[in-house]
Amino acid sequence: MISGNKVCVLIAAAGMSHRMKSAINKTFLEIDGKTVLAHSIEKFEKCPYVDEILVLARAEELEYVREHIVGRGNYQKVTKVVAGGMTRQESIKKGLAQVSSSMDILLTHDGARPFVHVETINRALESVLLKRACVVGVPVKDTIKTVWDDGSTIVHLTPKRSLLWAAQSPQVFFAKDLHDAYAHALKEGIEATDDSSLVEKIGIEVHMVSGTYDNIKITTPEDMILAELFNEYQKKEEKRRVFCV
Repeated sequence: MISGNKVCVLIAAAGMSHRMKSAINKTFLEIDGKTVLAHSIEKFEKCPYVDEILVLARAEELEYVREHIVGRGNYQKVTKVVAGGMTRQESIKKGLAQVSSSMDILLTHDGARPFVHVETINRALESVLLKRACVVGVPVKDTIKTVWDDGSTIVHLTPKRSLLWAAQSPQVFFAKDLHDAYAHALKEGIEATDDSSLVEKIGIEVHMVSGTYDNIKITTPEDMILAELFNEYQKKEEKRRVFCV
């Protein structure tokens, strides 16, 4: 519990994994003998501020997640595994309906982001108490080009790179704000690719919280190559910290 607030994280793992070109859900792929989803759950299991974890999975994969991922990992904070939807937004909407009314702060996280650091989660939760709504992210390294919305490839604008951040997850909000944002989106027919966009629509300022560049989202086959490298790096860092202590 953080400053008297109860905290719940919703982990979205109901995606279709089309870009991964895999026969199975990408969050079921293994890194070092453990599924991507298990790696993601473990980070929040280790976070001292998180009270409950709710996993959103495809309806036909609920039993697999319960038995082979949550059960095998013996995660004490996972209170529910429930059916998500066809889109991330629909999944989170269904998850919100299952969240206990006693929760004060909600995090949303992509199940396909297994390398988020516990320190990053802690920092985001501490920040939300001061800033109300926060998104973990990193400044972009590349120059970004925007093109016209007419199917052409003609460059419309080159935004100033110092103003651009790549949004990651978790994204952190007070529970009422996220519920209100989703109710507004349903009423107005708003579709978005992340939760903070919906919160912005109800007039709440969203702040960026510095994350790390290894907090990648497993999306394409190439990402699994990076995943193995990042996993080895994090294991070495954990051993180094233990040794230093």
